Amino acid sequence: MNVSSKPPFGWAPWAGAALALAVSGHAAAAPTNEECEARANDTPARLVACIQQAALYAHLVAFQQISDRNPGPDGHGNRDTGQPGYEASVDYVAGLMRRAGYRVTVQPYDFTAFSVTGSPAFSAAGRDYRLGEDWYVARLSGHGAVTAPVRPVGAIATGAGGASGGGCSPADFTGFPLGDIALIQRGGCDLDAKVANAQAAAAAGVIVFNYDGSPDRPGGKAPPRPAVAYPAYLQEAASIPVVGVASYAVGAGLYRRYVEGGAPVARLDVQTRIEPKKVDYNLIADSPFGDPDQVVVVEAHLDSIFGAGILDNASGSATILEVALKLARTPTRNHLRFIWFGGEEIGLLGSKYYTHNLAPAELRRIVFDLDSDVTATPNYAILVADPQFADGVARFPPNVVPASRRGNRYFFDYFRARGFPIQSAPFGNDGTDSKSFALAGVPDSGILTQQDCCKSKKEVAVWGGFRGNYEGAIPSFNGGCVDRPHRWCDNLSNNSAYVLEFISKGFAYATFKLANDASLAAGGK
Repeated sequence: MNVSSKPPFGWAPWAGAALALAVSGHAAAAPTNEECEARANDTPARLVACIQQAALYAHLVAFQQISDRNPGPDGHGNRDTGQPGYEASVDYVAGLMRRAGYRVTVQPYDFTAFSVTGSPAFSAAGRDYRLGEDWYVARLSGHGAVTAPVRPVGAIATGAGGASGGGCSPADFTGFPLGDIALIQRGGCDLDAKVANAQAAAAAGVIVFNYDGSPDRPGGKAPPRPAVAYPAYLQEAASIPVVGVASYAVGAGLYRRYVEGGAPVARLDVQTRIEPKKVDYNLIADSPFGDPDQVVVVEAHLDSIFGAGILDNASGSATILEVALKLARTPTRNHLRFIWFGGEEIGLLGSKYYTHNLAPAELRRIVFDLDSDVTATPNYAILVADPQFADGVARFPPNVVPASRRGNRYFFDYFRARGFPIQSAPFGNDGTDSKSFALAGVPDSGILTQQDCCKSKKEVAVWGGFRGNYEGAIPSFNGGCVDRPHRWCDNLSNNSAYVLEFISKGFAYATFKLANDASLAAGGK
């Protein structure tokens, strides 16, 4: 099955030999897929040789077909949390894993479903702001139609790169007029804290806006880019309308009007539907091999966010699925547990549920977590999700950062040996399910190839390709497909089969090394 005949956008001339080596695995002729699934792949080289483009891409095709068969109310296919397309994705993976001999468990959990109804509107001082360009409705926003003065809360950082802690303390709302709309800049604490403080001060609505900066700064999983609007995700349902997050230009303009001539009047009309106690699922597949007191979790999220979600994260799901299928007949020292999580796109819901609901003795048996989140980006970077660079790393138990270095090193060893540049992600494991494990004290690592925008000049010098979008329209600075509502373009065409293969081979190598690492200690020491 020849699914691709051209190199990815990120391919650079110097990387030709490295790419050929990474894709071929070794000099000998590659075994067939049938041979790979029938044998024990009991060395890193044998396993890596069996991670092949055609089988990986076939899973992407299957996920695309699942999405196409399950359109939402908007007429577009999806695999979103709690939707039929997600359940069909779970069934697809579960069937393959059961047939391969894994012990499969489908773990249900409750979550709060949210949708925006009607046509949201936000205007101020005679200007109508554009939904999806100037602002978004925050997930779990309250609903209502409000016309009220806009009043800044706390400090507002107006310089490039500055972020504010305004709204993080109830004291910031001292003297706030009842019924006004709170204007709060992003930064300093979780969005939920700002909204909760605004509600306690009897604000009629909240406008959270971004800080200043260059929107073509490198972005990706986290944090969101400066300046631009983006969709934010509350963890607790709000009782008032929440704009989250508006662009810096919107927020700074309202702030300037307040300073120059008093509070501008804004109108918010946001209608939402919140459904508590909806059911979603994690899929857990345990190997028949390995020490049950030494568990290595290998995971990816299976849900999408805006449409088919083939890059984010059918690609990462396909990566761990192929690794699992090719290890099905291979004894390992440590026990392998493969997990496909739900709800990642709306707040790491599945992994939080899993880690929070393990008995303490079961949690202590997990010696490492390895995450696969976006592995087929056309205009790629190669980044390791090293927890030491995460926002809030101080909240991780002290064992996490030092004990995670072993997994990080396996990724660096593999790609550097094949001539590929690899770097730690500047945002660590933010935005990935590994963060749920880190907070629970489990050492972790992961691989990702980026999404959205924007690949920087420095990254182009390292990996080739183009400045701007990592995926979607290339070259362009329009934000890509993955996290852009209403574009519906994170489909098969948004993936590089080449990148999927050579990244998945590196992931297979790291999985094999961790599965047979005698130095990993129960309790994550």
